[in-house]
Amino acid sequence: MTDDEKKRLRAEWTAAHDFDPRDPMLGLERRELCGPRMSRRATLRLLAASGALTAAHLMPGPVGRAMAQGTPGGTLTCGWAGVAEITTLDPAQIGQVLQFQVTSNVLSGLMHINADLIAEGDLAESWEVSEDGLTYTFKLREGVTFHNGDPFTADDVLFTYERSSNPEKSIHSSVLANVANLEKLNDHEVRFTLKQPQASFLTKTLERASGRAMTIVSRGALEEMGVSQYGLTPVGTGPFRITEHQLGQGVVMEKFDNFYDPERPKLDKVIIKPVDGAEPLAAAIEAGDIQYIGGNPIAAQLIDRFKQNPDLVTDVKPGPGFQSLWLNPWVEPMRVENFDKPLEELKQEKGFQVRLAIAKALNRDLYVQQARFGYSYPAHGTINPAMGFYFEDDLSETSEQAFDAAGAQALLTEAGYPGGEGFPELELMVRPSEKRDGLVIANILNQVLGITVKPVTTEFSVQIERFTAMDFQLRLGGSGGDYDPDDALVDWMMTESKFNGRTRDTDEMPFGFFSEAEVDRLVEEQSVTADPDARRDLVQKANRITSDKVACGFLYHPVDVQVRHKSVNFPAVSRIPGLNDLDRVTLS
Repeated sequence: MTDDEKKRLRAEWTAAHDFDPRDPMLGLERRELCGPRMSRRATLRLLAASGALTAAHLMPGPVGRAMAQGTPGGTLTCGWAGVAEITTLDPAQIGQVLQFQVTSNVLSGLMHINADLIAEGDLAESWEVSEDGLTYTFKLREGVTFHNGDPFTADDVLFTYERSSNPEKSIHSSVLANVANLEKLNDHEVRFTLKQPQASFLTKTLERASGRAMTIVSRGALEEMGVSQYGLTPVGTGPFRITEHQLGQGVVMEKFDNFYDPERPKLDKVIIKPVDGAEPLAAAIEAGDIQYIGGNPIAAQLIDRFKQNPDLVTDVKPGPGFQSLWLNPWVEPMRVENFDKPLEELKQEKGFQVRLAIAKALNRDLYVQQARFGYSYPAHGTINPAMGFYFEDDLSETSEQAFDAAGAQALLTEAGYPGGEGFPELELMVRPSEKRDGLVIANILNQVLGITVKPVTTEFSVQIERFTAMDFQLRLGGSGGDYDPDDALVDWMMTESKFNGRTRDTDEMPFGFFSEAEVDRLVEEQSVTADPDARRDLVQKANRITSDKVACGFLYHPVDVQVRHKSVNFPAVSRIPGLNDLDRVTLS
């Protein structure tokens, strides 16, 4: 980086943070907040106001670069890693990154994010924001049609909102909690009124992929097909339409000729094949059976192998997310029926002593080297390094979960299992591609505590079903696409979080894997706190409690790895971590 570039970066960083914490929008002109695209200055200001601005956002982005060249047409065959079947593509029920990676190519939203994480209009042609930041008026694209021929109008936005804000129909209803009202102004204009200003409204609530809550669905198709079939072959307005989806066999997407942008998509067809297991995935792309890998994170042991293959392009970027060893608090000997106690009081309970012993015994540095081949970062909480401002470097040293072999052994002895004597064998659910990870965890816990953990490979969709029902002992898994603390804390660590034992038997288990009243309060407060420093304090307090009280055994933060055959031209404008937007891809 040149001295001039460093000066520019410092100047933009300073300018982005030069605002009144009581009113972050003060000083921004309305035209900068309005669309079809927010200005760079407004984007950096709102990222800074929410505490999410990092140096990476200030680096020259790929949006202005030339598109990769190739021949329009053809078929791209993709392998979706780490899953045997893609269970649902209904955005109201999508709980997995690998699912919205597909729907981002099929269904539209009012907004979408680009590779710079800047909000751009998708079905919204333009928008206006009020001076107080509470009302957003959207002009919708005219002449847009759904894949079944139905016209897209404001009624579809209202229908999607009514469906998604209903917790009985959508697992993402909480994403819309800050919306006070949505009204139709005419067939192609709608107005959202918020309860309070929300910096992430465009880039989270209304974004078509990771936001999910306002991914636009077709009322006509839902009524005709029914919810179950819609979950297999959803009808949208996106660049591709689904022509086939068989559970266990995969998804076929074909070019939608009436997409609102006549220049997209470039490909005629995309075939998505679920591929469970590391070696089957490697064999498929090395043999040319697939040309591109999406889905779950690629098994770490394959990354160097792919990088050394001259026929493949392997692109590694920081990945926003966390992975954990989940410990069921309703299963002996880890049972904890109430986390709402002072930490020192919890430490007197045998079930908590076991949980903390396991968490302390996790040698994360060794795990990252042996299981992830160095392609990860040790984790002690949900807040990942990609969140920059919110990430707490010292947590690895101050957390109760910090690696401490002697302390872990003492806790297990106090719980009545000296040297692991009398400790029952525990099953650890892992995906087939994570078998190595499971074996490394089992070996670490055996070496430190003398206990036996048996990794059991479980197909991913079955694993998710059992996890949400709290039908497990130990499980390896976590989250991806977490760019804001709301993604990490709201979605996972609150008593009513959508991933916190959502389908459990509530009579037998009053909460899921974790419930702590102070965490609930802190997370709710941080969501409505405008001052970035104050919000950071609340986020870090909540994060520390979840770490100290062992909501789970936090393990690592992943990297985002894209692997494709060299004949696949994937333009930088579409390279968004966590997504696989294929509408600009061409084949050489």
